[in-house]
Amino acid sequence: MGSYKIAIIEGDGIGKEVMAQALRILCELEQLEPEISFQLEQLDWSSDYYLEHGRMMPENWRDILMPQDAILFGAIGDARVKDEVTIWELIMPIRKEFRQYINYRPVQSLPNIASPLEDKTGINFSIFRENAEGEYSNSGGRMFKGEPSEMAIQNTIMTRTGIERITRAAGEYARKHGKCKVTSATKSNAIIHTNTLWDECVERVMREEFPELELESYYIDALAAYFVQRPKSFEVVLASNLFGDILSDLGSGIVGGLGLSPSGNINPEKDYPSMFEPVHGSAPDIAGLGIANPIAQIWSAALLLEHIGETEVAGKVINAIQAVLEENRVLTKDIGGQATTEEMGTAIIEKLNAQYT
Repeated sequence: MGSYKIAIIEGDGIGKEVMAQALRILCELEQLEPEISFQLEQLDWSSDYYLEHGRMMPENWRDILMPQDAILFGAIGDARVKDEVTIWELIMPIRKEFRQYINYRPVQSLPNIASPLEDKTGINFSIFRENAEGEYSNSGGRMFKGEPSEMAIQNTIMTRTGIERITRAAGEYARKHGKCKVTSATKSNAIIHTNTLWDECVERVMREEFPELELESYYIDALAAYFVQRPKSFEVVLASNLFGDILSDLGSGIVGGLGLSPSGNINPEKDYPSMFEPVHGSAPDIAGLGIANPIAQIWSAALLLEHIGETEVAGKVINAIQAVLEENRVLTKDIGGQATTEEMGTAIIEKLNAQYT
């Protein structure tokens, strides 16, 4: 236990509203756990910042973030600023330059949460998405804009190092948490260069370093169907940047929606700070109404706590979320209730406090 430096980036839209509830949780934990303290640095990097300064972050953003133990991020996206600006000038530079090559997303059934699946209970798996290269590489370009011959090229870049380290992370997680199987997403029958390299590297690492774990590999189209047909059969899912992004949202959908799903962009060596954020976007249609669900943001804060070593405390935060849902009394509109964002935050704090009495 100790003092932790946490950078806070609320971002746009409901990011500000849900972040406020996550910060209430951190402040409450300082009272409940006297040996823990947080030094929070609020950063106003957002679309408003861009419109004022012409950039999403200041030039010295690396110097500002490097001393931090972790970053808690809200949401980004504003109709006044192009998506490629908000993404490629804020989130992507942090992920790539800080070597946050693991995108970790838990997919878990929650009490009393509606699902499009008939049998919605007992779903509990994790997705390890390669987060620093792959299909989301800024390599390519466009030519002959506006002409009939206009063309675009977007290069996928996969390296042996990148594939091996995300495979190793998935295997180590499976071993640590008593899992038996890792499922790899591929499309090497059609994408014959990058995905064949993916298959070869994944198989080699699993065979040599995790022989006790079963490795199964499915083409991405079939795997998407299996997520719906038999989601309980998965334990740890391993995927490239694009495939992992799609599967993560599908996983969130089958357990209740993006408003409930957290994620971590992780540099496991801790050479750089890792960043934790909800899966949902800035939701401009409900921004300012005070009705956004803060669970994904609070759960992301719990993942942050686990990353910095406060595993027991992180578990108590997750327990508090589940207790509120189990009680089925205080619910925001997206999950069938009428509670406000603040009321949901208060209910979670009450359940958190109950674990200390």
